Amino acid sequence: MRNAAAVASIVTLVVFGGVRPSTAHHSHAMFDMTLEKTVTGTVTNFSYRNPHVYLYLDVKGEAGAVEKWAVEMSNIENMRSRGILQSTFRAGDVVTVKLNPLKNGRPGGNYTAVTAADGKTYQ
Repeated sequence: MRNAAAVASIVTLVVFGGVRPSTAHHSHAMFDMTLEKTVTGTVTNFSYRNPHVYLYLDVKGEAGAVEKWAVEMSNIENMRSRGILQSTFRAGDVVTVKLNPLKNGRPGGNYTAVTAADGKTYQ
């Protein structure tokens, strides 16, 4: 009987907000937070999933070749609070992204702002 009462107490705390489960999170050490780069490209995929939302772009490089970019965003809850919904970006949209680039020089980064095809900017 004591075990049932203990379980009920724990469930009550969790359900009603007394305890929040913790989640692990990675560092942003892979991004150069001292630099901000701007890229314009065509959306190939918008992955609206936790733990991070990702925006995938085809960006024309300096030599004219198309580069595949992966732009890391925040989690769904944070994206919603900034007005970014699952329907905000669609394949084929041309968007402009400001981001902190990857330190290793690969085509990607952590977004700081994105301007959608309709001209609206999200930060």
